[in-house]
Amino acid sequence: MTWLLNLQETYDANIKEVGEIKKNRFNREYMLLPIAHTTQNAHIEVYVTEQGEFHTADVIDKDEASTIIPSTVDSASRAGAVVSPYPLHDKLMYTAGDFVRYGGKIGKKIPFEAYIEQLGRWAESPNSNQTVRAIYNYLQKGQLIHDLVKEKVLFLDEDDKLIKRWDKKYEKLHGERPKIFSVVTGDQDSAFIRFVVHSSTEIVIKPWRDKKMFTSFIKFYEKQVGNEDICYVTGEVLPSTDKHANKIRHAADKAKLISGNDTSGFTFRGRFSKSDEVASISYQASQKAHNALKWLIEKQGRVIDNRVFLIWGNNKTELPDLQENSYFLGGQLNEDISLATTNSEYADQFSKAIDGYKHNLSIDSNINILVIDSATTGRMAVLYYRNLDKDLYFERLKKWHTICVWHHHYFKPEDKKWIDFIGAPSTKDIAFAAYGSNANDKIVKGLMERMLPSILEGREVPRDIIVSAFHRASNPISMERWEWENTLSVACALINIKERLEVGLDKNNEDRDYLFGRLLAVADVLERSAMDKEEARTTNAIRYMNSFSNHPARTWKTIQDSIQPYQARLGKRATYYTKIIDEIGSKIKIEDFNDRPLSGKYLLGMYSQRHELYKKKEKEENTQEEGIK
Repeated sequence: MTWLLNLQETYDANIKEVGEIKKNRFNREYMLLPIAHTTQNAHIEVYVTEQGEFHTADVIDKDEASTIIPSTVDSASRAGAVVSPYPLHDKLMYTAGDFVRYGGKIGKKIPFEAYIEQLGRWAESPNSNQTVRAIYNYLQKGQLIHDLVKEKVLFLDEDDKLIKRWDKKYEKLHGERPKIFSVVTGDQDSAFIRFVVHSSTEIVIKPWRDKKMFTSFIKFYEKQVGNEDICYVTGEVLPSTDKHANKIRHAADKAKLISGNDTSGFTFRGRFSKSDEVASISYQASQKAHNALKWLIEKQGRVIDNRVFLIWGNNKTELPDLQENSYFLGGQLNEDISLATTNSEYADQFSKAIDGYKHNLSIDSNINILVIDSATTGRMAVLYYRNLDKDLYFERLKKWHTICVWHHHYFKPEDKKWIDFIGAPSTKDIAFAAYGSNANDKIVKGLMERMLPSILEGREVPRDIIVSAFHRASNPISMERWEWENTLSVACALINIKERLEVGLDKNNEDRDYLFGRLLAVADVLERSAMDKEEARTTNAIRYMNSFSNHPARTWKTIQDSIQPYQARLGKRATYYTKIIDEIGSKIKIEDFNDRPLSGKYLLGMYSQRHELYKKKEKEENTQEEGIK
């Protein structure tokens, strides 16, 4: 119950946000929902006057369809043929008194009767207001479909019945395909209606954005919730409920985190006779926790293939994301982080930035890490949850970003730009390095979840992830150059968790694998220096890289033979590279110059040597340009 309690505390700590419409990073509107409210995608907007008369109506664009609606415990969990109307906005079969007259199919119970009776009780209660009464006065006339057909929002066939699905034969009656058939996924009679009150002074009241409407329904409904019981979340005696919210990840989400309605299966039968004997949760705690969770997911959650990765603080909700790379965190915490040039400089700057951020949080701040996903359309599970003290969270974050560290030269295809930084890669980048940039979301989300214990609990990174990244980095011809560069630096970062080497070239390192990696790098840069600038083909060193990692001595002879023409083309300039090759070769012991497969250290040696050579080359070119000027 800890995660529910922390979500409720988050709701209480951000109570001022209730009813406030914001936009997230995807430019979508979201809101911390009031108690007894949920969200629904609406298809038709109906305007009524304050006197309860029809004014106008229109089909809603998909990007404006999300609507906050009052909800009861029954309507929030209704399914199938159960008649449990929402209190105000609802489907056509509930809101239209003439639904059957126009061909609508219903069961034994008439949905409109249950809907209008419930709306009438609210409209006539002391907590009512003019908006509710106006909508009620109009709907009890029972002519909604008639008005929508007249307004050319809904359409009838030759028998004056609602058209189920659009067919070209109806073009003779109505012309081109009407808009309603583009926004409703099923039949016309499944359209969801929301209401607007249009006053005589041209003031438009939108109930789904009106805080007075929220308060009106909450006060009306709070006296109708279930019997009191001990709440296992708060420990208080409060009105309880055994029905809990869905629509957690989005408005069409049917999966629930808490459910106890499987009385015919084996969920609790045999141990308990009723679900509330397992645990009872108050209506208030359930509403607050679920609404806070929905709000946090929209606000800052990371969703991959419907799996939600969420990190938040009870008081300060937005925190540095432990799954992001150091470059991104540098922008969040301190831009100097991404400007570091050595491991030690980076570690020092990152620690200072983290400590500065942590200092701005309240003393009793708790950090929550939650991963949820659904195996079926109706059930969702908490896959991972940790509640950490803020100091521990930031220490773990600091440790990860200072041990899984390497120099990265990333290309972001979506932004079409390269970024340079020293630090740790994101878990998503690790997934792409291990399984390729075309890895499906199921694989990516699985790896991201598996990486959490390594970051938060200091466990070793799963060996299969490191091995996969190593083998892909050793096989550059299987991918485009930008993808290989990304893969190589991520693989180096993962390998360096154990090796703890500096990004900069270590000329004193006489490890066999590290030296072989350096040889490969010199051969690559030598050949590339002899190529024309327009020539984009792969060098022999890179082409033979996979074979080199498995049979270094034998493959090195092949690479040496293949670079001789390029040494000749470079002339005297090749002497510099030849000296480095000789220097490195002299450090490899005779007994070590064999075909024993190379470890991940060779990638570190290769990367560092390439980086050193390209830095020198860039410096020389800049000097020549300055001389010309």
